[in-house]
Amino acid sequence: MYVVIMGCGRVGSSLAHALVRVGHEVTVIDRDPAAFLRLGEDFPGERVVGVGFDRDVLTRAGIERADAFAAVSSGDNSNIISARVARETFGIERVVARIYDAKRAAVYERLGIPTIATVPWTTDRFLRTLIGDPSSTSWRDPTGAVAITQLTLHEDWYGRTVRDLEHAVRVRVAFILRFGNGVLPDSKTIIQADDVVYVAATSGSVGEAVALAGKPPASED
Repeated sequence: MYVVIMGCGRVGSSLAHALVRVGHEVTVIDRDPAAFLRLGEDFPGERVVGVGFDRDVLTRAGIERADAFAAVSSGDNSNIISARVARETFGIERVVARIYDAKRAAVYERLGIPTIATVPWTTDRFLRTLIGDPSSTSWRDPTGAVAITQLTLHEDWYGRTVRDLEHAVRVRVAFILRFGNGVLPDSKTIIQADDVVYVAATSGSVGEAVALAGKPPASED
């Protein structure tokens, strides 16, 4: 997928890196060139300086070929205007806006624009909404720092060890349901077909873990 992100603050930069790590192409828009320092020198995506709701800026960012758009700047008005331009002018179906004001968020949800509040799992919610992942988190601790979620594994993970999965997806396997029975695995446990795998992960990494688990293991060559 090709994703355009408006806003390169903590959420925007975190989302950009998460999308890149799971294989997507990203362009980030911000009116302040210094904001791109958060991306680091090795960030492979594009950077566009400008106001994210300006049509010319969006065009320079490649919005016309984008599959998804995320508005994550610090301003509600800028986010919702840019989200509407992306949806209504450029026809982008997967559009998400970060909205601080809960009342405004409810209004825009009714208009068909998903909104995300400023909560610890913002990056996870954005990533899942943008890439169309239908899974949901099974449990979160009261602070929102740790989550348990089910992974849908690519079939090439069958026959690999729990250690392999944890290393590649950067999570801790919490338990496995095997033939209807709960199993507490160790690092050498072999993942089998039809296993239902639940993992524990820190907020901000859940969406990435789900995306990585859906891909085949990386080649060891």
